[in-house]
Parts: sequence; C-alpha cells; structure tokens
Amino acid sequence: MSGEKKYYAPLTPSIIIEFDPNVCDGCYPTFREPLCVKACRMDILLPNPYDRSKPPILIYPDECCECGCCVHACPKSLQGAIKLNWPTHKLPRWKRKETGEHFRVGMPNPPPPNPTPPVGGWYPEVKRREER
Repeated sequence: MSGEKKYYAPLTPSIIIEFDPNVCDGCYPTFREPLCVKACRMDILLPNPYDRSKPPILIYPDECCECGCCVHACPKSLQGAIKLNWPTHKLPRWKRKETGEHFRVGMPNPPPPNPTPPVGGWYPEVKRREER
C-alpha cells in the first residue's frame, strides 16, 4: 500500500457564463460598473480591474445559481455579449403540436404564454372545496 502512487487530477470548474470579448464592452462608457456584475445574486462576477472596457471576470463559477439575472441585465445579451450555459438536464424543450415549432428554455424570443386554462381549471382543488 505504501509503494503505490496516487494521482489526483484537479477538477476544472464548469464554465457556466461565457463572455464574447468582441461584443462585451463592460458597459464602460455608460455605467461605472457592468450591469451583469450589479445583477449577480451570488457575487461571482467582478469588473475587469485591468481594463474597464473588457468583459467582467468570473470568479467561483461553481457557486452560480443559474438564475440568469446577469444575462437579462446585460444590454447586449441579444448580440451575444454574455451567454449562460445551462446544464443539459435543465434545458427542457417542447414542440407545439399545431405548427410543429420547437422551443427551448433560454431562447432569445420565447413564445407568448398560453392563456387557455387547463382542463380542470386553474385551481381544481379550490373548486372542489367550494362545491362542498
């Protein structure tokens, strides 16, 4: 047992948030601090200390709660400045039967919500209590 060598591979954190440096300007001329940094609930984004016109720095990516506030706060998110890489188990997809359109969570232009109530009503357990 003492003669065996053990090798440990360092764990690389998942890259949950990606910035495109060609698009992201760190909100430099308009704001003091990037909006994504202000919106982050977990405080894992820092403004770039070397050049304010570059994307923020991601620290502690494993602590990201994947809420997407940073993406929604970014004024250039639709141009691709920031991207949230959702884990594959959290990317539900669905298909509209009538048109055959495919949708996924996080798409840029989601469909409008369906206002039609479900077959049993919005709150079927409340209706059952009222009927008694």
